[in-house]
Amino acid sequence: MASADLKEELNCSICLEVYTDPVTLRCGHNYCRACINRVLDSQRGQGVFSCPECRAVFKKRPWLQKNVTLSNIAERFQSTLPNQKKTGVTCTYCIHSAIPAVKCCLHCEASLCDSHLKAHSKSPEHVIIEPTTSPGKWKCSIHNRILQYYCTVDSTCICKSCLQDAKHCRHHILALGDASRDKKDKLKKTLTQLTSRRKEIEKSLQGLQEKRKKANDAETALTAHVSGLFQQIRQRLDVLEVQTIDQITKQAEMNAKPVCDLIRQLEMKKDELCSKICHVEELGNATDPLEVLMEKESTEADFCVTDKGGRQDVPKIAGMDEILISMNLHKQLSEILKNAPKVLNLSEISDLRLDKKTAASNVAISPDLSIAHGTQENDSVDDTDNRFESHQVLSRAGLSGGRYYWEVELCDTNNWRIGMSYYSIDRDGDDSIFGNTDESWCLCKSMKGYSFRHDGDHKILSSSFKRLQRLGIYLDFKKGRLSFYNLEPEVRHLHTFYNKFKEPLHAAIRVSWGVWVKIVK
Repeated sequence: MASADLKEELNCSICLEVYTDPVTLRCGHNYCRACINRVLDSQRGQGVFSCPECRAVFKKRPWLQKNVTLSNIAERFQSTLPNQKKTGVTCTYCIHSAIPAVKCCLHCEASLCDSHLKAHSKSPEHVIIEPTTSPGKWKCSIHNRILQYYCTVDSTCICKSCLQDAKHCRHHILALGDASRDKKDKLKKTLTQLTSRRKEIEKSLQGLQEKRKKANDAETALTAHVSGLFQQIRQRLDVLEVQTIDQITKQAEMNAKPVCDLIRQLEMKKDELCSKICHVEELGNATDPLEVLMEKESTEADFCVTDKGGRQDVPKIAGMDEILISMNLHKQLSEILKNAPKVLNLSEISDLRLDKKTAASNVAISPDLSIAHGTQENDSVDDTDNRFESHQVLSRAGLSGGRYYWEVELCDTNNWRIGMSYYSIDRDGDDSIFGNTDESWCLCKSMKGYSFRHDGDHKILSSSFKRLQRLGIYLDFKKGRLSFYNLEPEVRHLHTFYNKFKEPLHAAIRVSWGVWVKIVK
């Protein structure tokens, strides 16, 4: 009786059998994993999910948490039961006690224990199979005969009588065993394909997870780096604030010193006069004539006022020199901002100036080597092996092995190209034009708008960028990254090239007639 009560508690409310791999919903009810998955699958089209027992509603498919304790109890309970309890099939003929069935007869639709199996008919029409709770499914619903064949055309199991029907007479018919083996072979192939596909997805998923982790690590590192940068800037600003206020205080004290000195002198004279006034008042109130007369003879000189008028020329207080304070403050702030590239681990660019020896004869270079200006042909320019045939120029310095940043100002006209190139790029022909080969990367401006070019490929820049006046160009040589940024009116990323750079990169400028480009820093 106790065993029956325990079994009742360990039964899944869906399949009414002892739990198999029990899981728990958030509402607390337990089910076999396979049973509750079938229920949830059927609820998928309803938009919400619910518990079959208490009808608790879940907006999303509930997470199935394995109930380890219940699983262990169910397994131990199952191990204590006889074999028939595991299949739920008992002998049909043992009516006085539940004896486990070891076989089923499809012809009789009866379950048999060992004793009744030995006494059972051995004739061919009595087909013996493993114990089952539904032997009727093994019989044809039309002829009530045992299913022995499989029609591959109709994908259905049929009996011997069905072979005589016109419906199946010309169809491809297989024995159940052969059809089952064929299907198992197909299932094995399908399983192999699905397993292979699953491995591919797992590999892709692992790669994406690694990329996401790298992205998160990069975000964390950058956040920490920027926080450190702002902390250093705040510390320097705090020191600068104290220094500037101290400078203002010292300047104010210096400006007020003459007045402070005069104030002290007048206060001393005032104290002296107050003392004499008090003494004179005491003599005036004295009742003894002799005391008054004697005091006058001995201290008459002390009653004289040394400062007749008691007035002094008040010096002017100099105003605060705001220009000096502002200039010092601006200088210190500039130093803080100037040191920002060092904090960002950017390598110094010592000589990013244009190389006249590479400038085409129709490109004029400013005296400070910072501006390239498209002009008419200059026949007086000497031809050299390093000089471009037309419109282009490179910088003298090559950048490699670190991270660099530089800026340019642009003429608001068409037909210019800004970027970076190997020094070994051709000097004439189409292969010399920046962006046309795999040796150069650049931003181009033409009548059609802005585009980025490399090795003949190009990417059109969004039409929202109607005018570019100042560009920032960032190079991380080791990581193979070359990025372009628009700096006015706000900083916006334009494009990034990724490439494994093989040679040092030089600033590359191409300008048509009347167009100029200036390297700012």
